[in-house]
Amino acid sequence: MPVRGIRGATSVEADVPEQILAATRELLEELLRTNAITAFDEIVSAIFTTSPDLVSTYPAEAARGIGMTQVPLLCASEIAVPTAKVPRCIRVLLHVNTDRKQSEIVHVYLRDAKRLRPDMVSAQ
Repeated sequence: MPVRGIRGATSVEADVPEQILAATRELLEELLRTNAITAFDEIVSAIFTTSPDLVSTYPAEAARGIGMTQVPLLCASEIAVPTAKVPRCIRVLLHVNTDRKQSEIVHVYLRDAKRLRPDMVSAQ
């Protein structure tokens, strides 16, 4: 079975743990729903990044909170590019075992992160 990458991003208004965890949870739930992922065993791993202005908590805590207790998770900081389009941004890359074609994968961009990929249907 192939492993596919599923991308997503969202943003928060402020660097507070409650906002980061809520936004990450919302993003993960939408990624799971739109890609018909019903079991966490389908997820190989997840990489979370935050823009350098988010330091109050790890977004992976939200994944653990919804039940991804056995999925390997990693958090990192995005490169501090001066022309970054979205401040206070949380990104995720899920690696998923799936028979779906690459063209069938639905990437999800929420809130201000919609500006990152205006070409994506989910960003409209």
